Amino acid sequence: MRIFFLFFMALALCGWADAPQQPPIKIGMSTVLTGPTQELGIQMKLGIEVYFAKINAQGGIAGRRIELIALDDRYEPTRAGPNMRKLIDEEGVLAVIGNVGAPTAVVSVPIANEKQVLLFGAFTGSEVLRKVPPDRYVINLRASYAEETAAMVNGLLSIGMKPDEIAFFTQNDAYGDSGYEGALKAIRAAGYPVEDLPQARYTRNTTNIEEGLAELLAASKPPKAIIIVGTYAPAEKFIKAAQKEFPDTLFLNVSFVGSDKLAQDLGDSADQVIVTEVVPFLNQDLPASKEYRKDLKQYGGAQAVPNFVSFEGFLTAKLFVIGLQRAAAKNQLTREGIIDAFEGMRDVDIGIGVNVSFDQTDHQGLHTVWPMILIHGKYETLNWKDLQRK
Repeated sequence: MRIFFLFFMALALCGWADAPQQPPIKIGMSTVLTGPTQELGIQMKLGIEVYFAKINAQGGIAGRRIELIALDDRYEPTRAGPNMRKLIDEEGVLAVIGNVGAPTAVVSVPIANEKQVLLFGAFTGSEVLRKVPPDRYVINLRASYAEETAAMVNGLLSIGMKPDEIAFFTQNDAYGDSGYEGALKAIRAAGYPVEDLPQARYTRNTTNIEEGLAELLAASKPPKAIIIVGTYAPAEKFIKAAQKEFPDTLFLNVSFVGSDKLAQDLGDSADQVIVTEVVPFLNQDLPASKEYRKDLKQYGGAQAVPNFVSFEGFLTAKLFVIGLQRAAAKNQLTREGIIDAFEGMRDVDIGIGVNVSFDQTDHQGLHTVWPMILIHGKYETLNWKDLQRK
């Protein structure tokens, strides 16, 4: 008997007699973690990790912890494709969440559809992820670039600006195309039969803005507003250079620019720069904002500070976890079961003052755009009428 007792004691000490742990729920992410646009991917990943860390500390999903596997694609389609296949085929992820960028989505969406794996909450407003009817394996949280640029156009028209006084500076790829085409569509919807407007372009992952600025300087009339569809580094360089040539011009940016990094880099040049956001202003007294700030402090590390991009990552993860919990409650925590859970969501409150719903014909949770303006280097909520008075 003593021998058997010692044997089982040895097993216990070695951990062999412990009950087997539940395998983690693997979630993938292909994003930009290095290079000139890395701040977007780093912040998006941070927001997701913060919320996942909180859920894991509470016991996970049905006793299973969530594991995020993030691969660096440097914001390049040639790297995003292999990353997606590795995450799905080798890592066996349940879903992919929070990928950054339209050009990478061009290759990621077909792979998600081919492999029948959910691509959820990508950090892009591109139409590539917003087909009608929607792709079953693509579900979005944020508003589209078309909705962001429509908000810009309608705001500018409301203060008396004419369509031919608007120009564009855009990234030369699917991201830039989405913003430009969305703006033209909004102008036509407002009753102006515009075929095109001045559009200067720059190459992705560069800050080569000089040629584009020269094109706008050569235009027949100076623009009163320039809509920028780019990322923080080229946008900052362009705004600083263009302000010298167009001192009275408004500069408007879509959310993907990386609002906080743009403000930081612009410094004293920040006044009267507009950004349309797809999450609420962080200083608003909203439950999700309070939750985010508290969790970021607890789980984000000593260097983490509130940021629009990580807030979007946090909200994306929060909604995603609701989907996981609903699927698990029905014993359907599978690649198909989680999509069914989302398509059954109606009026879900994630604490931002706007409820989120999905169904089989609508895979976009939010359609709200929150315009912001930089005043003395700080963001404030923009009222277009106030801008007219200025």
